[in-house]
Amino acid sequence: MPQSKTLTDISQQLFTIRDYVRWTFSQLNHHNVYFGHGTDNAWDEAVHLVLGSLHLPWDFDPTMLDARITRDEAMVVLSHVEKRCLDRVPLAYLLGESWFAGLPFNVDHRVLVPRSPISELIQNHFEPWLIEEPVRVLDLCTGSGCIGIATAYAFPYARVDLADISEEALCVARSNVERHDLADQVTVYQSDLFDDLPADARYDLIVSNPPYVDEEDLTAMADEYQHEPALGLGSGIDGLDITRRMLRDAPRYLSEQGVLICEVGNSEVALQEAFPEVPFLWLEFEMGGQGVFMLTAEQLIEFADQFALEAC
Repeated sequence: MPQSKTLTDISQQLFTIRDYVRWTFSQLNHHNVYFGHGTDNAWDEAVHLVLGSLHLPWDFDPTMLDARITRDEAMVVLSHVEKRCLDRVPLAYLLGESWFAGLPFNVDHRVLVPRSPISELIQNHFEPWLIEEPVRVLDLCTGSGCIGIATAYAFPYARVDLADISEEALCVARSNVERHDLADQVTVYQSDLFDDLPADARYDLIVSNPPYVDEEDLTAMADEYQHEPALGLGSGIDGLDITRRMLRDAPRYLSEQGVLICEVGNSEVALQEAFPEVPFLWLEFEMGGQGVFMLTAEQLIEFADQFALEAC
């Protein structure tokens, strides 16, 4: 933001939606803002910021770009630009909303901003990895609930459980269950991984985007990530503390034909080094993304001794 000008000064020089998108684009570039929480470039971020601040949809009439905005609206947009550029607050937190798998979700500083490539698997109904539609699904380390809720849309007859250790995160997840009117299909549990889930629960699909950032990467992450809950990011020296426990305990909660799909991001190499004999199936994504593996219940049982040893 220009140091010599107040937000009011700037608002007196910009008039239309088009003006604010162009100016926001310039500011994002000038301040070398990091993109990684929904968009990957300054133009898309500028459009999202301005339209979102004005409560306008992406597909609104382009002729409206030349509509003038009110003084109050201008101050909202400019305040968001200031916080985005100077404080490095992720845009989703400024707007209170993020999109995942084509669906809107409430988000704030209590949860990570949804960005997992697992969204592509959900939109493809996890084909061809599921033999048949699941009866019961678990979204482990659910955060905002976006993965589990999107999966509930994909499989409307499945019972879906959301689990997370953070009660703060679960407050957001519950708000999203309510937002999508899925209380009859989706149940929320506060649980340290599997510890507090129903003892008789057996899932055809366990899907998880757990904390997986290693110690080195955690200290080198862009400023935007400092606004996200640390509990949802770091997972020990190699990023695999949570994943090791999940691999050890998952067999007790999977049905015979069940599968575990888990994201470990850049910790993929460390996981393969820790378990060189395990045949992790690393999934590929047309829309980008990596570090997501699949194991069947049978494979998890086969290598149970190794998983138990590593998790100790």
